[in-house]
Formats: sequence, C-alpha cells, structure tokens
Amino acid sequence: MKFAHYASAAALLVAASMAATGAQARDQISIVGSSTVFPFATAVAERFGQTSDFATPVVEATGSGGGLKLFCEGVGEGTPDITNASRRIKNKEIDKCGVNGVTPVEVKVGFDGIVLSNAKSGADLSVSREQIFMALAKNVVIDGVATANPYTLWSDIDPSLPTEAIEVLGPPPTSGTRDAFVELVMEEACQEGIEEDACSQLREDGAFIDAGENDNLIVQKLEANPSAFGIFGFSFLDQNADKIKGAMVDGVEPTFDAIAEGDYPVSRSLFFYVKKEHIGVVPGIMEYVAEFTNDNAWGDEGYLTEKGLIPLPEEDRAQYKADAEGLVAAQKK
Repeated sequence: MKFAHYASAAALLVAASMAATGAQARDQISIVGSSTVFPFATAVAERFGQTSDFATPVVEATGSGGGLKLFCEGVGEGTPDITNASRRIKNKEIDKCGVNGVTPVEVKVGFDGIVLSNAKSGADLSVSREQIFMALAKNVVIDGVATANPYTLWSDIDPSLPTEAIEVLGPPPTSGTRDAFVELVMEEACQEGIEEDACSQLREDGAFIDAGENDNLIVQKLEANPSAFGIFGFSFLDQNADKIKGAMVDGVEPTFDAIAEGDYPVSRSLFFYVKKEHIGVVPGIMEYVAEFTNDNAWGDEGYLTEKGLIPLPEEDRAQYKADAEGLVAAQKK
C-alpha cells in the first residue's frame, strides 16, 4: 500500500494490543468534530469511498471541543481516528492527548468566515462588532457603569438598526464557531469598563439562544422566523443562499473573496487532526488524508470550494500536505 510505511511503532503496539484481547480493528475510519468542517469532511469521505478500495468513513458533527475531547481520550477502536476543528487545538488539549498516549497530527485545510445571517425576507443588517457586542453581551456599560444588558430591540443600540427584537441563534460552548466568535467579536469589541473575563459572557435572558451543533436546523428556524438571526460558518450561508443572507460587519459583506483576501473581519482557520497511533491499524487513514489534501479537493478549483471552503495559499497547502505525510505532531502555541 502507498502509505504502509507510515505505520509507527506506537500503531503496531495498538494493533498487537487489539490482537491480544481478541479485538478487531475497525474497517471504517471514524471522524468526529466541528459542524463547520463536517460538510467538507463528508464530501471527502464520500469521494474517498467511491474512488478507493476502502470503506466510506463515518463522519459525525460533535463540535470542535467535543470532538477533541473524544479524540484525546486515548487509543483503540473505541476512539476516533480523526477530529475536525474550526479552531486550533488548545495547549491543554495537546497535554490531555499526551497523557493518554495520543499524538495529534495537525492539518490546516482552509479558511471560513463566521456570519450573522437571517432569512432573505428579513431586514437587511449592517452592524459593527461593537454593536454586536452590545446586542449579545451579558453585561454592557451604560453611563460608565457595567450593568445587565437592558437592550431588547436592535434599534435600542442604534436608531439606524431594525426596530426588531434581538433574537440570535448560536452555537453551544463546545463549538469552535462559538470560540472563534467570542474571540473575534466579543473580546475584540469588549467595552472599556467590562472585566476581561466577562467579555466572553453571552446573554442568558433569551436574546441569545443556544441552538446546538446542527447548523442546518438553525437555517430552518431562520426561515420560520424572519426577525431572528443565526451565527454559523460562511459555508452554510453559501450553501443556503436561496434562503438566507449575511449581515455586513464593519462595512464588509461576508463573501468568498472578502474572506479569502482577509477583508472580512470575522474569519478563522479550519483544521483536522489525525491520531498517529491509529495509522497502520485502522485501514485507509493516510489515503483519506491524501484525498483531502489533493488539489482536486482543497485547491483553488477543488470540489470543496463548491461547498464554501476558502482555500489556503498554494505554498501553505504544500507545507501542510508535507507535514501530514511526515506525521508532524501539533505543537503548542
């Protein structure tokens, strides 16, 4: 097999352990993690199953944090082989992986924007990150004093905004999209007078609604309620452009080109992590990685761009492909 030489000593030990206990290695790759990366991983898995001699991988959307938790729990057939993430692995997660004998190999796959979106029949919205903070923060500063957020209508924040109730459906705390939104919007636009650790706290009075990891369900709810907004990755806006539209943020419309060129302010990198110890035990892992990191998939004209993936520059793709093939472990930052 093309990648047979990638089986590490650790992977051989895992295989020996399975054999000793009578367990059999899975014949399907198990992939968990980010709901944002989910459609890209699913497209690759389906193409991989159709064009190779391996079984189609099983892909589940558990959220970035949930996926990394499962991924780092240990080695063996009961743990996933790959986890997707819409944020980089945290230092504490690398530590947890290490304690449990897991070596995560990092592959950055592209970029994505985080959008504030509503039904096409709803009001057009152009907001600053500061206005989003004022709409969604648990506490805001009024007359120099931090107080519980009193705003009920968007127009309460600024008369130019719609005279509609603030109702935003968003991802749960386990989501990488939530992490990135908090970092790029809430913390970036936090008002002076709010304690630093309170900048990331979202409202709990119904204005912000934890809608879970199913972004497709958020789209359906937005269609049913044109006055509500949803927070999710650009790829879901792109795939549902006949139903929903994105708000302008800091004067920039969320488009493929604006995100690729770095003009749209709420954008982040996407990743997946491969469990080095499972290579050579669960069949097809490196072949799946090769399919994902092929320019026909993640390149400028690859089939993943049709799903809304904003590709990495060619030089970066070459580097991450080489790191994946060399099984370079993720490093703390």
